[in-house]
Amino acid sequence: MGQQMISLNVGKPITVEYKGKELETGIYKQSVQGNVFLGDELFDGDGQADLVHHGGPDKAVCVYPYEHYPYWEEQLGKSLEYAAFGENLTVTGMLETDVCIGDIFQVGEAVLQVSQPRYPCFKLSQKHGSSDLPAQVLKTGFSGFYFRVLQTGYISSASTIHKVESHPAQVSVVEILRILASSRADRDQDTLQRILELDALASVVREKFQRWLDEASLNG
Repeated sequence: MGQQMISLNVGKPITVEYKGKELETGIYKQSVQGNVFLGDELFDGDGQADLVHHGGPDKAVCVYPYEHYPYWEEQLGKSLEYAAFGENLTVTGMLETDVCIGDIFQVGEAVLQVSQPRYPCFKLSQKHGSSDLPAQVLKTGFSGFYFRVLQTGYISSASTIHKVESHPAQVSVVEILRILASSRADRDQDTLQRILELDALASVVREKFQRWLDEASLNG
């Protein structure tokens, strides 16, 4: 049936407790109805607490496949509401194995481009009470991914998702995730060089891969 929107989710950062300390996080988003405007870097009514690791042009929209929800419900032993992973768009038909860096989609009025995987952080552990959840996400590859905004516009939970263009390199989201999660010994220089040719790859990932390649060259 192709790509479909399941839920549109936004939310401002809130303060919660984590390991006995206060933590500000934007992971607690809520499903919303009606049209919401998506600007260059975020939806109206949305926000991130840690602007070093979240938000910005290459992480404007977080997407998570609903197909993964049953697996996590079984692993976590509880039902999950939409936005369980802090995503803005809960979708179907857009798995990390199929969606590629640089692919372009029209969602409602907006035009969006896949920029990088969503790398799991400890805030998933705080939200769901599972200390090894980030490691489980990396192991499964059920990470979700980010869009950058090529054209702003209104999106709703009823918006259609239409694939406008497939990137010719065909480098999947999960391939980038695997490289990000790899050990130094497992990093292949030729693969890193090939990935660095991806014009659509998020700048922070590109810089990391370039640094790894430079280090590998220095070390022989």
